[in-house]
Formats: sequence, structure tokens, C-alpha cells
Amino acid sequence: MRAITIPEPGGPEALVRAEVPDPQPAEGEVLIDVAATAVNRADLLQRQGFYDPPPGASPYPGLECSGRISAIGPGVHGWSVGDEVCALLAGGGYAEKVAVPAGQVLPVPTGMDLVTAAALPEVTCTVWSNVFMIAHLRPGETLLVHGGASGVGTMAIQLAKAVGARVAVTAGSPEKLARCAELGADILIDYREQDFVQEIRKATDGQGADVILDIIGAKYLQRNVKALAVSGRLAVIGLQGGVKAELNLAALMAKRAAITGAGLRARPLNEKAAIVAAVREHVWPLIVNGQVRPVVDRTLPLAEVAEAHRVVDAGMHVGKVVLTV
Repeated sequence: MRAITIPEPGGPEALVRAEVPDPQPAEGEVLIDVAATAVNRADLLQRQGFYDPPPGASPYPGLECSGRISAIGPGVHGWSVGDEVCALLAGGGYAEKVAVPAGQVLPVPTGMDLVTAAALPEVTCTVWSNVFMIAHLRPGETLLVHGGASGVGTMAIQLAKAVGARVAVTAGSPEKLARCAELGADILIDYREQDFVQEIRKATDGQGADVILDIIGAKYLQRNVKALAVSGRLAVIGLQGGVKAELNLAALMAKRAAITGAGLRARPLNEKAAIVAAVREHVWPLIVNGQVRPVVDRTLPLAEVAEAHRVVDAGMHVGKVVLTV
């Protein structure tokens, strides 16, 4: 099969299309003929040599895909050859075929085309696991989403609104904030021009955000704690602003607040399966009834993967960049 390989870390030009051996489904796995995949920031980090796949995972980038099941490994139940599916991956989405544990596979939602479904697994699993399973966002609470126009951000806005929460977002341009507003965001903060701590306090009568979904990390840590409400929860899912920062623990304790950090890629299979099952139960009905949808900025062929990485690297997109295989 053809796959995108990374012979040497580097810029977008480091992504090389090559012929590689076909994967085979092991026990508990299905083989998917890939129709589409999507670009995630983790793919950019892997390309640069900063984020190796976990042991045993495919060496090729790509943390999600859609396609059709072409083979079933031993011990798999509930799936059949020919089923149209999408899947959460530990790697290997930038290829014509990928083997994936059956517990990480989801049916393509009714009424959605196969290519668009590739934009769903990573964002739905990331948002549901962090905002709802870990941070326990409740109806009536306020969620602050950093990077509201990103793939994760656009999904977080919609899911939070669907459960009756109020949503604040940060983004870097009026155009991106306008797109967030179209998706239901209530409080719009231009991080280039405004202080998000002041703005979230102003919008909440001084209380702050009950939950913050953060992709920045160290750079925002102290300000995020200031922006939290009493009993607030900060969920860190990205480190675009660094990995180390000082924290005033007295400020954290005074608010009885909590900070969590979680990714998806390296989690044990049983944890990933539990997240995928929860997404199928709670999120898939919202997609089918039209309350929630993936936001796709553009679709490019896999042969133009370098351009797709340049787009995401430059932050030129709103939502997801999808690659057709």
C-alpha cells in the first residue's frame, strides 16, 4: 500500500509518499480501507520529531480515519466486512489501509458522507473525555475554550451548548470569532487584543469559568487559574505555549480548583474503548439529529499532505483539514 512516511524529521517537505507493507489485523482488530483522514497538531509534532508513536503503533502519522472494513481479525464481534466506519487511531491514518482495535471503531453517523466522518473521531473523543468525563461540565455552567476556531474548539462549542452550558472562546481574529459565534459561542474574546481573564470575569459577574479547555499549557497556566471560578476545573490538552510554568498553589487552593492533563494517543486500549463507547452513546445521537456537526475547513488529496500541514501550521483554518486517500 501507499503511505506517508517520515524518513527524517523536518518541515512539511519531510512527508514522503512511499510503498510500504500492508498491515494485517491482529486479534481484536479490524482492517480499514481508508477513505479519508484528518490533520491534527500531533501529526505536525511527529513530523518534527517531537512526538513518537506509542510502542506497537503504526509509524505513519494520522490519528483518525474513515473508510470501509475490509478484514476482521480473530475475536472481533459486532463488525462486518463492508461496514462504513470511522476510527480513533494511535497512528497510521495517512495510508491506504490501517489496522485498528475494534473498540476504537465507530459507525459513520446516519446521513453523513464517508469523507466528512474522518473529521469526527479525534475531536469528539478529546472533547467528551476531557470536558465531560473528566471535568464534568454541567448545564448552566460556563466553559472557556482556548482556540475556539480549532477542530477541538468548534466541537467543544457545539457539545457544550447541546448540554445547556454557556460558552466563551478565545481566537486570534474577528473572522474566527464570528465563526465561533455561528456555532453558538456566547462570549467572544480576541486574545490578541483582549485579556481573557478580565473578559471572562466581566462576562460572568466576577465569578470566572467553571471549566477551561486549554491547548496552550505553560504560557497560560497562571492566567487560567485566575480565570477559574470557585470549584473550577482546568483541563489541559495541549502544550503549544510550553511545558513548564510556576503555579501559585495558594491561588489554586483558595478556589478549590483542579487541574488535569490528558491526551488520547498513549492511553491503554481499554480506556480508549471506554471513551469511544461513551462518544457513541452520548455524541452520535446529537450528530444524527443535526445538533452537532464536524466543521471541515477544506479537503485535500493525500498527495498534497505537505500543503495541509502548512495550513495547520500557520493557523489558516477553522475546524478540520481533511485528506482524501
